[in-house]
Amino acid sequence: MEKNWDLVEVLRYSRHDWLNRLQLIKGNLDLDRMDCAKAVIDKIIIETQQESKLSNLKMPELASQLLRANWEGHHFTLEYEVLYEQQAEPVDETAITEWVAEFFSILDQSVEPYQENSLSICLNQVEDGVSFNFDFSGIIKETKLLGELLQKGSGLKISVRELTREELDVEVFVPFC
Repeated sequence: MEKNWDLVEVLRYSRHDWLNRLQLIKGNLDLDRMDCAKAVIDKIIIETQQESKLSNLKMPELASQLLRANWEGHHFTLEYEVLYEQQAEPVDETAITEWVAEFFSILDQSVEPYQENSLSICLNQVEDGVSFNFDFSGIIKETKLLGELLQKGSGLKISVRELTREELDVEVFVPFC
C-alpha cells in the first residue's frame, strides 16, 4: 500500500537529509579533511543536478516516486541519472510509474534485507522513446518473483541482460505516445 506524502512530511525528510549532509561536511572540516568535505559537496552538487533534471521531465508521478524512494524504507538504496534535459514527446507515464512501483515491491521481497543492496536507474531518450536501465547489485535471495515480473512486462518492452543472485541488469523501453 502506497504512503500518502503530504508537503510537511516531504519537507521533514528533505530537511533531515540536508542536515545529515551538512554534518558530514562539518565533521570533515573539523577533522581538517578538506578533500573529504569537498568530495561530499561535489556529490551533493551532482545529486542536486540529477534531481533537477528528473523534476523537469514531463513525468511528475515518476519523478515523485524516484525522489522519495530512499525515504520509504526499501531494502536497497536508489541512485538515478538522467542523460537528457527534456523529452521531445510524452510517454505513457502511468505504465512506467506503475511498473516501477511493482518492481520496487518485488525487489524488496526478493533481496536480502540489511545488506549493501543498491539500485541504479539511468534514463535516456532514444529515437522513438525513453530507455530506463535498471542495474541492481547486492544479494538477491529469490530470483523467481523477479523473473515472473520481468516476463509479464505490463505492455512495456523489457530486456533482461542479467539476473543472478548478485546482479540484475534490465532495460525497460517506453515508446513516445
